[in-house]
Amino acid sequence: MTVLVTAPYNKPGRDELEEMFRKVVYRSWKDHGQAFREDELIALLNETGASGLIAELDQVTENVISEAPSLQFVGVCRGMPSNVNIEAATKRGIPVFYTPARNAQAVAEMVVGSLITFYRHIIEASKWLREKNWKDDYLQAYLKFKGHEITGKTVGLVGFGAVGRRIATLLSVFECRILYYDPYVDEQDFPQYQQKTLKEVFAESDVISVHLPRTEETIDLISEEYFSLMKKEAIFVNTSRAVVVNREDLISALKEEKIGGAILDVFYHEPPEEPDYEIINLSNVLPVPHLAGATYEVEDHHVKIMNSALRRWLEEKTLDIPVLFNRNQLQKEKKGAVSHER
Repeated sequence: MTVLVTAPYNKPGRDELEEMFRKVVYRSWKDHGQAFREDELIALLNETGASGLIAELDQVTENVISEAPSLQFVGVCRGMPSNVNIEAATKRGIPVFYTPARNAQAVAEMVVGSLITFYRHIIEASKWLREKNWKDDYLQAYLKFKGHEITGKTVGLVGFGAVGRRIATLLSVFECRILYYDPYVDEQDFPQYQQKTLKEVFAESDVISVHLPRTEETIDLISEEYFSLMKKEAIFVNTSRAVVVNREDLISALKEEKIGGAILDVFYHEPPEEPDYEIINLSNVLPVPHLAGATYEVEDHHVKIMNSALRRWLEEKTLDIPVLFNRNQLQKEKKGAVSHER
């Protein structure tokens, strides 16, 4: 079997694929400069005669699946296989594998790091120093940029999938009280944390961090109803999907200083358009250009997860693996508050 790999894939991972499938053709989208277009992907599959495809950003459409008669499986190096036409794959009996939680550690670290950066005014203080504003005695900066500690804060996590749980683990070092809202999680599985209603999370937390996928039930879920419950000094964090938050309601809460501020890694339009810059330019917002999952290690994680799943599939143990998708399972997954994925 020949496997076409367009996802970034390290050499040890490709060697392991060759051990399993004999031949690997590596055409990373990074070397190509952008994701392969539908016609380019079809041409590559036909040129190589590939029976397997491991992609990351490429859109594996119905046409791609129908025009690749040799295709036996599709792998997607993402937290959800949102760029694959699952229905078309199901009709062909083609299993679709994905890499859940590949970026959970990266996002969790970004959230904690951003909180420290926000609370301690690190960016403002660094900019102030570079601009040679330190002209008085040594206490000038000490007084101007005095901040807050994370330790002892109540942190509310909206969505308690892989990312939310990893954040909770990291924050345990800071002795934070952890609340979470996720109707698809059994509270008995995490007795060390407190499961709450969404309103309780917003009313009781010093920090609210959102980790939701884009689904019909999550679009515009976070609105003025919940911002109005927040403490005046509370911080709102979103590293998941911009559309789960009503942008206008968030802008109002920030402009009117009803809340302490926001840390935002996602926006309605990427790259941003003028309405996005209205929120990006607010002084009480720490904006980041969708970098939460951007680490080199994430690529190593997705290689390990994908290869493990494919090996188990080859060993004919497919019934119990969590990364084998069909249409019914996809619909079930979409209802849950699962981990954020770029």
